Amino acid sequence: MPVDILVGTQWGDEGKGKLIDVLTRDVDMVVRFQGGNNAGHTVEIGSERYVLHLVPSGIFRSNVVNMIGNGLVVDVLGLMEELQNIAAKGFSLANVQLSNRAQLIFEYHKRADGLNEVRAGSKKIGTTKRGIGPAYADKMNRTGIRAIDLKYPERLAAQFRAEAERYNGIFAQYGVEQLDIEAELAKVLEAAKFLAPFVTDTVYNLNEAIQQDKKILCEGAQAALLDIDHGTYPFVTSSNTVSGGACAGAGIPPQCIRHVWGVIKAYTTRVGEGPFPTELNDAAGDALRQAGREYGATTGRPRRCGWFDAVAGRYACMVDGVDKLAVTKLDVLDDLDKIAVCVAYEVNGERTDRFPASVEELAVAKPIYEYLPGWKCDTTQATKWEDLPANAQAYLLYITKLVGSKLAIVSVGPRRDQTFEVEVC
Repeated sequence: MPVDILVGTQWGDEGKGKLIDVLTRDVDMVVRFQGGNNAGHTVEIGSERYVLHLVPSGIFRSNVVNMIGNGLVVDVLGLMEELQNIAAKGFSLANVQLSNRAQLIFEYHKRADGLNEVRAGSKKIGTTKRGIGPAYADKMNRTGIRAIDLKYPERLAAQFRAEAERYNGIFAQYGVEQLDIEAELAKVLEAAKFLAPFVTDTVYNLNEAIQQDKKILCEGAQAALLDIDHGTYPFVTSSNTVSGGACAGAGIPPQCIRHVWGVIKAYTTRVGEGPFPTELNDAAGDALRQAGREYGATTGRPRRCGWFDAVAGRYACMVDGVDKLAVTKLDVLDDLDKIAVCVAYEVNGERTDRFPASVEELAVAKPIYEYLPGWKCDTTQATKWEDLPANAQAYLLYITKLVGSKLAIVSVGPRRDQTFEVEVC
């Protein structure tokens, strides 16, 4: 069973990009299996900081194959720009593969995304307006254009014109600026020429690698609480972000899965709209934001910050089947005298340790906290478990037990060398 999966277990931004970069020391292939360029995975190598949106995080290791799987929606102009920027920084693109079954995002999807947010008014989702939702809607409506069509310019042009005209009809109804179809098509065809050599049948390639006993890591974007089925619906993304989504989004059988790595912050953050029981709308929340540099890698938006939510984390780890937990940003808590952990909710006067399906219930949920002492010292120089102060060790063991998983990795800073594996009871 050579396939592992790494997913987020909160509302995203847990540090998956960094953890995947660290784990790729021992793998042959990294596969993105869902989402689009609304995700931003940040990797820091030495003094350099890189942000990836569509390209898997194994791109910084020359021996690793990087697959953009069939479950993604791919912005053709965005992917071309991202690959060109990676190449300009000296990294090879020779091991990049784009699934011929991946759906494509165009300018009309982005405009439709913005229109949907405006029309939603007070019920807006808080999307990145990158066209993710409309592209997935086209996929389900069976009107989408796939990456295989990048290899056939005439067919691509005909499909693009037809879909762009349909969207222009919608835009006309709502007073949205019409798309200049031919001007936009010229950009698309330029991107198609650049991307066509990367297009391949990743499903066959991946399964052949499995048969050859290659080590494979499936990389999730966003996180469990943003899953279209299991997240805080409707304030979610448009794909299955949980570990089970890797099978459909990459085209692999479930019996090939070995471990599920879950990434979780030592506190909790969220971007966009939706309920957030442990959110801190005060100086403590501001302090977490500043210490953790909590600003979106894709949008730059400030993230909402709060205490660790074990109810949400336990639900996510259960649905994902996490058996190896990586806790990130422990160092952000270094200066605190005491640290709160949400162990249960009070919903309509009743205590519960279950994560509600209803956002209305979650919106009125009152966190029930337990408090642990802080450690009041710098953890950023720690390179092994024994280097951590006793109170930091106790905090890690406590939250790991609460979410029902096993601690496997601790991160105490953004760089590669600030992450270490642990083996504790």
